[in-house]
Amino acid sequence: MHSHNFVDKYKGFVAFGFDRATDENTLMYYLQKFSDDTLLNVLIKKMADTELEEIFELVSKYLKKYLTEEEYHKLFLKDDNY
Repeated sequence: MHSHNFVDKYKGFVAFGFDRATDENTLMYYLQKFSDDTLLNVLIKKMADTELEEIFELVSKYLKKYLTEEEYHKLFLKDDNY
């Protein structure tokens, strides 16, 4: 249901602040690396409750800002019945 193919296939430059295209690719790369199950299982256990909340609120903020309700259900929740 979920896909994280970009990080495995991307062969480009990973840096931020170079240009918009590189920034977009770098953000996709970092977020897919960050969301790796093995990494998150270690990282989350080490984080304070306030840090968990901070990340949750940041992600939620941008989902609400840039996705319609339909996009949220289809793209984020993977709710085909919406």
